[in-house]
Amino acid sequence: MNDERKQAALDYHARPEPGKISVDISKPCANQHDLGLAYTPGVAEPVRAIAADPDAAYQYTIKGNLVAVITDGSAVLGLGNTGALASKPVMEGKGVLFKKFADINVFDIEVDADTPQDFIDTVTRIAPTFGGINLEDIAAPHCFEIEKILSERLDIPVFHDDQHGTAVITAAGLLNAFELQGKTMAQAKIVCLGAGAAGIASMRLLVALGARKENIRLLDRGGVIHNGRDNLNIYKQEFAIDTDERTLADAMCGADAFIGLSGPNLVSDTMVADMAPRPVVFALSNPDPEIHPATACAVRDDLIMATGRSDYPNQVNNVLGFPFIFRGALDVRATAINQQMLVAAVHALAALTHEPVPQEVLVAYRLESLAFGPEYIIPTPLDPRLIDRVPPAVAHAAVQSGVARLPYPSIYPRLKVEEKADACA
Repeated sequence: MNDERKQAALDYHARPEPGKISVDISKPCANQHDLGLAYTPGVAEPVRAIAADPDAAYQYTIKGNLVAVITDGSAVLGLGNTGALASKPVMEGKGVLFKKFADINVFDIEVDADTPQDFIDTVTRIAPTFGGINLEDIAAPHCFEIEKILSERLDIPVFHDDQHGTAVITAAGLLNAFELQGKTMAQAKIVCLGAGAAGIASMRLLVALGARKENIRLLDRGGVIHNGRDNLNIYKQEFAIDTDERTLADAMCGADAFIGLSGPNLVSDTMVADMAPRPVVFALSNPDPEIHPATACAVRDDLIMATGRSDYPNQVNNVLGFPFIFRGALDVRATAINQQMLVAAVHALAALTHEPVPQEVLVAYRLESLAFGPEYIIPTPLDPRLIDRVPPAVAHAAVQSGVARLPYPSIYPRLKVEEKADACA
């Protein structure tokens, strides 16, 4: 980023007042009567109601539409372990996206925690405040343990966006790309460079969608994860296979799909040239991808390409997922965000891309036309239909899988959504 852009970013966060989010009062406070209801003595009545029935908190407080965006600052964007306080601008930014796209309120919470257990204990103690927990920017492998234990302890949704948000958007795009390329999830050889939170979660979700573990090559800094290695944690061991392939170049030979969740410029044009006919390349390192689209397209005119950037077609952007997944979960008061709900989100996103694109999307992106094809395999973040499609699919899956405490909302389009969700089950 050049000096001018750096200063613009700093000014954006500093002026006219510091930060990006605020707390607004949602009820009248114009006179003595209002104040008496907002605080003492009137506030005693909802206190008594909640003490008698904890579920009354959803009726009388903001809990049901409030998500905690929580981090320890150990893996902030591409900046690494910045510490808790330095992560705050990112967590505030996440709050902006929750509110902008799904009208969900957020408290951002940055936790100084020396161990995963300290972090888990802190989140557990503050969890009664919230309707859901969005874990953010927590380094692997601790993030897996943290999410698992919190999901078991708490009766509200716990979601690690770096894992599951990335996985959902990647899977939706890959389903559509394979459809266009005449390939299937079950038959495809898939190479994933990056065995951190996003890589492992993405491969798990692809397996749930039909991919075969024996066809997956997961790579970390040591190369292909195979059964002969003795330096694998339990999460990487899940994808260890019997293979003679050791390097990225080895794995890319004959690969149908490459998913990069690693770092810039790690894939060569020769590697792309060695892939199978009609390949799919998702180079998602941001801002600099594993291979530049121009480089990849120069050696293969039959590929479909996606990146994490907004200035190229097919941006894999987590904002397509987490606000709408939480919206659906909160609307049925789900106790978890489970695999069925993630799969429903994948199919809802993939299906939306097949429909005609609204004019307002074309205007927003300064396009004359946009239709399902090699340069449009994932909805755009500014598509207004996302809020109407993804939350209902997620809510339906929550009800069907038994984690919803409320019925499918009457405000959702029942028959249309249920037919789509059932078809994706």
